[in-house]
Amino acid sequence: MQPTTRRLWLSQCAGIAALVDISGADIAAAQQHAHEAALSSTPPSFQALDPATAAEIDAITSQIVPTTDGPGAHEAGVIYFIDRALSTFDADLRESYRSGMASVQQKRQEMFPDSASIAALSSAQQIQLLHAIEATDFFELLRTHTMYGFLGNPSYGGNRDRIGWKLIGFEDRMAFQPPFGYYDANGGTP
Repeated sequence: MQPTTRRLWLSQCAGIAALVDISGADIAAAQQHAHEAALSSTPPSFQALDPATAAEIDAITSQIVPTTDGPGAHEAGVIYFIDRALSTFDADLRESYRSGMASVQQKRQEMFPDSASIAALSSAQQIQLLHAIEATDFFELLRTHTMYGFLGNPSYGGNRDRIGWKLIGFEDRMAFQPPFGYYDANGGTP
């Protein structure tokens, strides 16, 4: 069995958007918000999240797509994408975030009783916490939003500087030339 790499995992997650019934315009608007927020010299105000909750979610998303050999979720402004999503096309998921974060905070308190917040935990402790919650619906929701914010099409404002695409090795040529495969190379006959 081959070990899973960050690049392989991200490339496999890139197809998530096709499985979810959300309009491309809604995702594009959230990606644009994330892009503008990440480029801004002053952090924008959050629309759906309070700053303390945003810091906690940012800490979690930064472990889902960490900054290692390249930029991670924090550098891509994923927290701003999530905030925008919760104020627009996924506004109905605000309660899921509220109750999900309450559960995560409870788990943090159980595992690390002397801790004050998720963001204040060490990286190793944050990873332990994520392993403890990774089977929950909330973690799956958070992972999905993280991938949308990280791998979005840059023309819509997300995936700043194409950092997500560079990480997975996607070449944005905007025009592809045939033959694309054996079927196309043979004039449409196998």
